[in-house]
Amino acid sequence: MRSNAIPAPGHQAPSVDIEDPVALLPYLRAHDLIGSGNTPRMTRLGGGVSNRIVLVEPAGSTAFVLKQALAKLRVEWDWFGSPGRIHCEAEGVRALQELAPRGSITALLFEDFQEHIIALSAVPMPHCTWKETLLTGAPRRRQFRMFGQLLGEIHARSCNSVKLARAFDDRSNFESLRLEPYYRFSASRLPAAGNFLDGLIEETLSNRICLVHGDYSPKNILVREGKFVLVDHEVIHYGDPAFDVGFALTHLLAKALHREPLRRCLIEGARLCTRAYLLCLRKAAFDPDFEARACRHTIGCLLARVLGRSPLEYLSETERERQIGIAMDLRSMSPLTLLQFISWFEEALA
Repeated sequence: MRSNAIPAPGHQAPSVDIEDPVALLPYLRAHDLIGSGNTPRMTRLGGGVSNRIVLVEPAGSTAFVLKQALAKLRVEWDWFGSPGRIHCEAEGVRALQELAPRGSITALLFEDFQEHIIALSAVPMPHCTWKETLLTGAPRRRQFRMFGQLLGEIHARSCNSVKLARAFDDRSNFESLRLEPYYRFSASRLPAAGNFLDGLIEETLSNRICLVHGDYSPKNILVREGKFVLVDHEVIHYGDPAFDVGFALTHLLAKALHREPLRRCLIEGARLCTRAYLLCLRKAAFDPDFEARACRHTIGCLLARVLGRSPLEYLSETERERQIGIAMDLRSMSPLTLLQFISWFEEALA
């Protein structure tokens, strides 16, 4: 398989839809992704709203995943982004393979700037997303530690890197795919939180500390043979790690709200995750306000995952209202540490 990129000819609209097998087959052959006589199995993969994703399984060869960024995301509300963000993801893969633990990032195999397509090595079956385990299974304590440690290592190892700060200086994808649809849109729907969310946006943009994944959530963690593989890096940038922490913690706390029989396990898991994350930061030069800022981002994301353009699909209407109420109460309490925040959230659920 060829690994070199196809040169960018300018901002042309993609002419191939990778979800169309009739169009995809000649594309794969033309770019030497498969042999001329090979007819692979092509399976459309779900789980995301911002990309077309197809698993390609060539006969007698290793499987790979094709991704193509969408200009209009697949959600109820109008939500747009630049398809060129797929190339930011490609750069993110290259950087994360040096920062993250070995085997936790899939390899970049191919990049096409004209059609906004990349190919990545496929995680062999059987595997599942950690989200599935959190929603329907019984997560293990060490998985929560792994979740916190993986993020902590990325943040700590990229902290104050001039090279990475220059390479990932562009935050336009993060603004269009996170700050606008999450914080600005939520502020328009809940004016009582408007000043808080507006301030959070300003605070976020004023901090450039380390490499920020921007989509660090259980749905982007594939679990195979007890190991974690992190995927989907399209909003990666150099910025404020507090966003990643708030974004990730929100998923654990929202599931604790949703799964009452497993609530104690999920709350304790949030603590294990937080402790593992903070342990990784011992040698990182994070500012003293970092934890308080991460608490504010958790509040912002708790609101955004109900009121924003991409709400959590598993929450009932009653659970959504409860999550908004708890977030607004915590906003007025101003927690200063992440462990304090988790305890207050637990008390609010009780």
